[in-house]
Amino acid sequence: MGYAVVLGEALVDLLDAEHDGQPVYRQAIGGGPLNVAVAVARLGGDARFVGSLGDDALADRIRAFLTGAGVGLAGAVTVPAPTALAVATFAGPEPDFRFYGEPRSYALLTADDLDVALVEGADVVYCGSIVLLDPPVRAAARRAWSIAGALRVFDPNVRPRLLGRPGALERLREVVAEFAASAHLVKLSTADAEVLYPREPVEGVAAYLRELGAGTVVVTLGAAGALVAAGPDVVRIPAPKVHAVDATGAGDSVMGALIADLLAAGEPEDPAGWQQRVAFALRVAALVCESPGGAVAMPTRADVTRRFPS
Repeated sequence: MGYAVVLGEALVDLLDAEHDGQPVYRQAIGGGPLNVAVAVARLGGDARFVGSLGDDALADRIRAFLTGAGVGLAGAVTVPAPTALAVATFAGPEPDFRFYGEPRSYALLTADDLDVALVEGADVVYCGSIVLLDPPVRAAARRAWSIAGALRVFDPNVRPRLLGRPGALERLREVVAEFAASAHLVKLSTADAEVLYPREPVEGVAAYLRELGAGTVVVTLGAAGALVAAGPDVVRIPAPKVHAVDATGAGDSVMGALIADLLAAGEPEDPAGWQQRVAFALRVAALVCESPGGAVAMPTRADVTRRFPS
């Protein structure tokens, strides 16, 4: 079993909560790629986080958390910026994020900062999420993508609040097409698909990404499960029925589970193998949804087996 390079953002989430009847914000370490790296490690895989971290006390907490979770930090760089914050509010289990902090600490990794040897040695390379909106990190991701001899995994992880500038959505579509075209696996959510390709059915989005060149496409559907396009047909996989209290990190846990299995066993030989892996990943996500906190809710394989013994 080799290791996965996970390139993207790490930040601090401030989650809308209540204490003694008063509104408060609960601090939680987060960022989609950080969640993915932690999920991989918790499920028994070797994950190395690559990204830029600030120079303040919050960044120190992020480093300590990742180290404690077993995630390698050799590819992370320290930048002279305060740690970015994502304020999350809830109208249901799905969070709505607004981002604060300039310059954004997570957006300062450059192509020159990239540890080329680390990327060259990886069995899986993940790129995606909001860092691809920022030219310096996008250049670093392109460099990682171009030198990777590994399985390439991509997740757009769209955040509509960051697409307010003119032309931002069109540029993001171009970036998604670029990375998806040479990805072995693309994972996105129905929310991502609706922003990127309005009025297009998710089955059509999955087919389009495969036409671009993606090997396998997984579209998560929340409580309805996921679609898997790994062959001529798009197959729906149901999710376990649970009482969701916080969906933060659920989609990231799906990606983490799929990466952990890629590290353990490589690509499945046929579509049925992908369907089995996605079914397991949905059990991981269901367990994440039963606990608050995103990264801190990522389970081990033993946790998943205890919760879903069948």
